[in-house]
Amino acid sequence: MTEPAWLLWARDIQAISQTGLTYAKDPFDRERYETLRKLAAHIMATGCDDSEVKIASLFAGQQGYATPKLEVRAGIFDEQGRILMVREILDKNRWTIPGGWADTNYTPAQNAAKEVFEETGYEVRITRLVMALDRSTQQHMPPEPFSVTKLFFLGEITGGQPATSIETSEIRFFAQNEIPANLSEGRVLPGQINKLFRFHTCPDLPAEFD
Repeated sequence: MTEPAWLLWARDIQAISQTGLTYAKDPFDRERYETLRKLAAHIMATGCDDSEVKIASLFAGQQGYATPKLEVRAGIFDEQGRILMVREILDKNRWTIPGGWADTNYTPAQNAAKEVFEETGYEVRITRLVMALDRSTQQHMPPEPFSVTKLFFLGEITGGQPATSIETSEIRFFAQNEIPANLSEGRVLPGQINKLFRFHTCPDLPAEFD
């Protein structure tokens, strides 16, 4: 694990409290789980120097059995073997590959294709899942308050035209030796992009996980 211990503790306590509040009927048990949720918010606010009220509100909005959140990313290559990247407006115009949180009523591959279209204007066909990674095992910054599973796909362009969106300010293809330094490292890391190039050029490589 590359993330600090306090973050892992806070996540675990929050997950226990969320699941407990989902199933507990006894009012005293519910009070105990609410106390755990406040403790998780206090630990996380102390560790990341953020507002405890803000984090407590974020935790209170989570309901149901606590499971990891799902993020999808797509490595889309052109005929010259360059990868499609976008500038994320919400992250200081840093570069990333298209993707985002998975929406309900879409399969993971459909989510990835949808994100590419919404962020770039390109219609794509998702061809392969190449990486399924727990975010906490990577070195993404800043850390996330919740556990996240990141799915990386490969895909190919089938139509559409390049177009920016409310999320993106620029769209470009990059060769492997041209990847910009100002990456949105909460979304994608240099090593992950290099692996996408390797999967693209070596289609028989097995998918990576964990």
